[in-house]
Amino acid sequence: MKFMVTWNIPTNTYKAAVESFLRSGAPMPEGLTALGRWHAPGSRHGWLLAETDDLRTLAQHMAEWASMLEFTITPVIEDEEAAHAATKVFKS
Repeated sequence: MKFMVTWNIPTNTYKAAVESFLRSGAPMPEGLTALGRWHAPGSRHGWLLAETDDLRTLAQHMAEWASMLEFTITPVIEDEEAAHAATKVFKS
């Protein structure tokens, strides 16, 4: 399953979060695949599109950064999957 993770870095943890990111590269735990990660230039906001079949790996990665970042996690599906679901509701 895919998840869009939106993060915000509070001002009081910004320096520590950036230093930790530069030092580690924020690797994914085994079983969690990063499909893309984006940072809004000049801000404290970013996005991670991740995929896993084991929610514990997502929870682990969020726990690794929870002392420095605030998260919103949204399960997401692609157009084809959304269209398939919609056909179950909106049959012609």
